[in-house]
This record gives sequence, C-alpha cells and structure tokens, in this order.
Amino acid sequence: MSQSHVSRRRFLQTTSALSTAATALGPVLFASGAETPATEKLNIGIIGAGNRGAANTGGVAGENIYALCDTNPHVLAQAKSRFPNATTCSDWRELIDDKSIDAVVISTADHHHALASLAAMRAGKHVYCEKPLAHTVHEARLMQQVAAENSGKLATQMGTQIHATENYRRVVELISAGAIGPVKEAHVWCSRTINPVEPAVLPEQPIPEGFNWDVWIGPAEMRPYSGGYWQGGNLNWNRRWEFGNGVLGDMGSHLIDLPYWALNLEHPLTIESEGPEADEIACPAWQVATWEHAPRDGNAAWRTDTKVIWYHGPEGMRRRSERLQPLVGNDTDLSKWGIGVAFVGEQGTLVADYGKLILSPGDKFQDYPQPKDRIAPSPGHYAEWIQAVKSGGKSLCNFEYSGALIEHNLLGNVAHRVGKKLTYDAASGKITNVPEANALLTKTYREGWTV
Repeated sequence: MSQSHVSRRRFLQTTSALSTAATALGPVLFASGAETPATEKLNIGIIGAGNRGAANTGGVAGENIYALCDTNPHVLAQAKSRFPNATTCSDWRELIDDKSIDAVVISTADHHHALASLAAMRAGKHVYCEKPLAHTVHEARLMQQVAAENSGKLATQMGTQIHATENYRRVVELISAGAIGPVKEAHVWCSRTINPVEPAVLPEQPIPEGFNWDVWIGPAEMRPYSGGYWQGGNLNWNRRWEFGNGVLGDMGSHLIDLPYWALNLEHPLTIESEGPEADEIACPAWQVATWEHAPRDGNAAWRTDTKVIWYHGPEGMRRRSERLQPLVGNDTDLSKWGIGVAFVGEQGTLVADYGKLILSPGDKFQDYPQPKDRIAPSPGHYAEWIQAVKSGGKSLCNFEYSGALIEHNLLGNVAHRVGKKLTYDAASGKITNVPEANALLTKTYREGWTV
C-alpha cells in the first residue's frame, strides 16, 4: 500500500450480495416478516419538491409518486410535469391528512423537518427526512421517542446518503477491529463558513403569485415577505437560527455520523464551543465544538472515554491543522482535506472523508490485514428505506439512531449560543450546570405550528 493509503482494491472487495455479507457490526439492516409485497408500489407524498427535494424524489421514483407539496408554485409545476398523475398542494398538513399516502419524503427547510415528520408518524406514515432531522434538541429527542414508539410499524430514514457508501463501512471496520487502538479523540471538520446576515430583517417585497409564504414561515415568527429569506436554498436560509442550524447542524449530520457510528457513541456528558461572539440572528462563521463521551456499557475492549471535536470556517481549519498535522506528519497534507474525520488512537491515526482513508504512520500500517468482520454493503440509501417500509424492518439511519446523532450535534450550537461549557443529563434531557441554557433546547412556535 503505497503512500500510506490503505489499499482501495483490498478494502473495497466486498461480497456482491447482502445474503453472503457478514453483519457483525451495526444494526440489522432489515427484519424478516414482510408487511407489504415487494412488488406492490407505495403511495409516496413529497413534501418539498425543489433542490434536495427533486433529488430525493428521484431516489424513490420507482414507487408511486402520489402527491407533491411545495410552497413555490414554479417548483410545484416542474415536479408535476415529471409526475403528471400526482396531486398537488402548498401546505404539507393537507398531505399528512391524506389516508391514501403510505410514506412521505420531507425536504423542506430545517425548521419544518420535525414538525412534518412527527405529524406523519403520528398519522401512521413511514418517513424519509432530510438532514438535520430536527431544528432543536427537544425536537430531536421527540423524533427518537415517537420513532421508538412505532418501531416495527413505521420505517424511518434520515437523508445522510454517505452512510450507505463503502468507504464509511471500511472505516468503521478498521476502528472496530482496533487498528489504531483505543480512540481518545475524533476530530471532524468542514471548511464551509457562514456569510454575513445583513440586514437581519429584510425589506418587504410583494409576495409572488401563488407562493404560500405563511406555510414557508411555518413555526417561525411571521414577518413581511422577502425572497432574500429563502432564495438560494440551504446555503442562504441555513445561516439564520430561526430557519437552520449553520454548518454544524448541516454538514455535521454527514461528518459526525462517521465517529458516532464507528465509536458506538450515545449522549455526551459535556459540551463546549469556541467561536466568534454569539449572534441572536446568525449562525457562527467559524466554530470549534467539543463533546466529551464516557465509555458505553458492553463496548468492545478498544472503546474508551472519547472526545469529539468539530471545526468549521477559516479559523476552525487553521486550528484543526495546527492540532492534527503533527500527528500524520508527511502521510497526508490536511490543508487539502476540505472535509474529513481523524480518529486519534493510542497506536496511530486514521484520516478519512467520503471516498478515501489513510492510516498513519504509513510504514507501520503498510501491510495491515483486512478486518475479518465486514459490514454488509448497502443496497442504496433510498433502497434501504423502501425495503424497510415493505419488510417491517429498520434502515441504518432510522430516527432512533439519527435523532440521537442530531441531538448530540445541536447541543454544540447551544453551547456556542450560551458561551459556557455545559453538563448534560441525557436521562432528563436537561443541562444541569447552566440553567438558562435549557431555554435554547427548544424554541417558541408560532400559533398553529407546534410539535
């Protein structure tokens, strides 16, 4: 294995069918006892049909796209042209009430994710929801609870498509095999930043004909319409606390997923965050957040107490390289990794992103053998969910797993906004040392839009 890269050919050799792949690690992919014949198509409702919604619709287009919902009439018309037999509406609450719909795919702005998902589950519908699964810690906890109450009846999946890729599986296998020994720290980063939010309140514009502004605002505080709140999609509205959760809430869903899975993490004990002074409106342009985790009962011998450290923005990237580059030496140049995860173990370091991984020091791991326990290849992120719906099983990114991940991540934003190190009691879902921080675990909902 030259240049300390783990042999891609060696580690990408996996069995070609789920039936022959070992599943010693991670949750069972699909339970037995089919509830819906595999050949029978599901009636799927699409909540949010543009941008990510269009991509997610394509992922489930093999089923019957029964209904389309979007607040933007132009987006709705485009989706309708692809699925002419689908019904349409601009208020997702109408779609939830339709008893003909078996499952929904939710691709709205963050502040609608939990509301629509909870309403759908309570109406007996299977749910696929884009990341992050929730807008607040309290919402993330509710998502876990309602999903658990419907375990075996409803299939859920968060839209972290990278979880289904082969490279993430290879990393989990190596960490689980103890390749680098007990992992004391997992460093996670994304070079993305947050552009300034100016002005905080935008000048009023005429509402475009047919645009459902009341529904787009949803649970947030009503204000006069401006396209500047939503045009440009995620990288625009995700800058504001009232609609999104910044870089940590967004990209942390994909990237922190890897150490969360590989290290079998649960709820953190403490959380702290460094960054610019907290702003009431805007998410931070850079951040370094740290979560401390205790070992879980029943973990393999390689598990120990672990810190997860998140970095984003230019200053975050500078601090990441300052801390981590000495650990990997000449094995890789971290300045060329715009996203990534570095597992720091007692016997070495493993650096990975969506498609590559490096074990360091390279000369030590040149002939490291392939782990014996393999994780079954995914049939595809959307296929996992569809099969789980029809089999009565669970997908890997079900809401019990992904809800806990998002609860974990959003606590980092709470720590940033409070500006203090927090102690978290997961059993009660409360912060014990900074009482005023508990107000930020939830939010105020506009009348008619609650969880």
